[in-house]
Amino acid sequence: MVSVGSKALASMGDHHSNRKKRKQNKAHAHAFDSNPYPKESNTFTLPSRVRKQLDPDITKYFSEIANLFETESVQLEDRSIICGNALDETAGKEFEFATDYILSHTMETVLHGADAHALSAFLRSSANDFPYIAIDRSGSHVAETALKSLLPHLQHHDLFPLLEEALSMVCKAIAADSVHVMSNCYGSHVLRTLLCLCRGVPFDNSDYYLSKSTKVLAERLNFKDFSSRKDDMNFQPGFPNLLKLLVSEMLSHAKKHIKTLQVDQFSSLVFQTTLRVLAGNEEELLHVIPILLGCTDKNNSEENFISTTEVSELKNLLKEAKFSHLMEVILEVSPKALFNELFTKVFRNSLFELSSHQHGNFVVQALISYASNQDLIKLIWEELAPNMEDLLKMGRSGVVASLAAASERLHVNEHKCCQVLAEAVCLVDESPKWIVPRLLFLDSYFTCEDRSNWSWQSGAKMHVMGSLILQTVFRFRNEYIQPYIISITTMEATHVLEAVRDARGSHVIEAFLCSGASGKQKRRLVAKLQRYFGELALHSSGAFTVEKCFTASNLSLRESIVSELLNVQSELSKTKQGAYLLRRLDVDRFAANPDHWRSKQASKESTYKDFHAIFGSSDSKSTKNDAFLTDTLNNKSNLKTIKDVRKEIDQSLGSAAPFLSMQSFKRNPKKASEKSKKNAQKGGDDDNFSRKKRSSKEKVESGYDVAATTMKNVKKRQRDGGLSEASLKK
Repeated sequence: MVSVGSKALASMGDHHSNRKKRKQNKAHAHAFDSNPYPKESNTFTLPSRVRKQLDPDITKYFSEIANLFETESVQLEDRSIICGNALDETAGKEFEFATDYILSHTMETVLHGADAHALSAFLRSSANDFPYIAIDRSGSHVAETALKSLLPHLQHHDLFPLLEEALSMVCKAIAADSVHVMSNCYGSHVLRTLLCLCRGVPFDNSDYYLSKSTKVLAERLNFKDFSSRKDDMNFQPGFPNLLKLLVSEMLSHAKKHIKTLQVDQFSSLVFQTTLRVLAGNEEELLHVIPILLGCTDKNNSEENFISTTEVSELKNLLKEAKFSHLMEVILEVSPKALFNELFTKVFRNSLFELSSHQHGNFVVQALISYASNQDLIKLIWEELAPNMEDLLKMGRSGVVASLAAASERLHVNEHKCCQVLAEAVCLVDESPKWIVPRLLFLDSYFTCEDRSNWSWQSGAKMHVMGSLILQTVFRFRNEYIQPYIISITTMEATHVLEAVRDARGSHVIEAFLCSGASGKQKRRLVAKLQRYFGELALHSSGAFTVEKCFTASNLSLRESIVSELLNVQSELSKTKQGAYLLRRLDVDRFAANPDHWRSKQASKESTYKDFHAIFGSSDSKSTKNDAFLTDTLNNKSNLKTIKDVRKEIDQSLGSAAPFLSMQSFKRNPKKASEKSKKNAQKGGDDDNFSRKKRSSKEKVESGYDVAATTMKNVKKRQRDGGLSEASLKK
């Protein structure tokens, strides 16, 4: 028996961050289910393998390698040679090395440092044993490391055939035993890694392994654009032919056991990754999705993927936790024809029943979120809108939030949506002032025995989904959300302060300040936070709210905010968000010269008004005294172009430094030095140059020159086609 010193063990712990992930295996598997489950969830197992005894000299050799790498004195070129030699020693014994708890640590280090030739040799030699390595607790990490170590080498085109040949042997071996591998808690991770490698997905992107609930929620509620998520992915060179082979063989074996695999937790995760790596490939998806749905009837035509006999079984499956997660991804990537058929045959006339179910309601949320046309949303609306209050009572607020977000995204029944939602939390004869508070404390309100006597729940945490619903509501057009505006602006000052102090409530306040409400209404709310801006700015969530308050305020309120921040400037400058806020609001300038600060703010307001006069919508033009034109510039219809122009104006009239000094800051120091030397040589021209520069700087600091320059740039961009006045108006 070989003794491995503590130094070697420490090296293994220090050099392998992947070991930390071993404790997270269950966390990965729990991504879609809050209930704990066993490591093996079905009877799919590979025949047992007896691990052979390793030569003590080889194990001692690997311990020495671990100690050597711990010293960090090995040069890069020497490291590659050492790793290559170590892998040569494992030839024919890869299974024994990879599945040994101690030696597997060193194996991971060696694989990380090996070159492409050594890696490909390891994969070819271990291909037949790869499924056994993949399903082992220690071996799975070695297998993942071997696959992930290939990715950097794919940039070298001359190595591509070598790596593809080795990887094809692994794919064939895994595909042959894919049912056993995918249903194993360790093998599931390896198979997902293999799918991602074949597609060329960067391994630092977790979206393809599992969906983080916060990201999915943000996408579904229009806080993040999911339509461009895959397009923006920086894919590496992949192996499309191997991917097609792997998926085809994998599903060929899975067909026989699909009813079991549909409700298996680990297989479900593999199928979800399979769908994501195939996203956009409609031909492949139309072949893969019917198999995963259990629609294996060969007679089904392309216009009829789901037979009548399979509909009832599918509806029952939607209530199974593991399959419901799979169905969410199916709806996300389904081609339009298949999506429409799923809605017509499986979901229509069953939406409220599914929405009432603890698992089925998440599938309905996905259906609503990925519906891409108004007609579908109208049909969904007909079924669910009359039951909105019941859904909120049952705690299915996610369905309501998804429906509101879809109405806002596709402009369907927007007014009705706001109206029905308000009626769900506020009786007909009640004042609308209760709408926002009750949505902020959604569960508290609906669990109250006497809802007519419900009061503000001081000190209680605000409801996540209620907050998200309100954020969505405040993106609707101004005329649709008047009851909500009345409600939030009539809240007591203490309640507004509590809302801002709560991370969920602060997002609602920010959403209102960015809404289509008038400047007067926004300032009415901002005024209730006076005397507390300094305190709020010291908290990370509150700092963002203070910035939104500043943007929505008139000059006097802005001065009040900056004055309060000045009192806590030293504390604020020590926090990350505080330092940014001090720069953004130009507190230093205010402290040094309040009149100059006011002049800068007035110039900024004037520039916004000039811009608004040219590009503002007819609705917003009729609104008077809206401070700094936040209504127009925050209007979603103006999209990115307006934001770019506003950024240009803010930079030009920046709070941190005058425009010309910002330009000189960005200038190449070497070129600036050379230019100053040339100017020094120009004798008589030097005085003129200095006078012009001084005159220009004086104009900038007073604000007039910059405003004129910015508007000139805006008009030029319009003439050049960068901005279209017609396209910015509605």
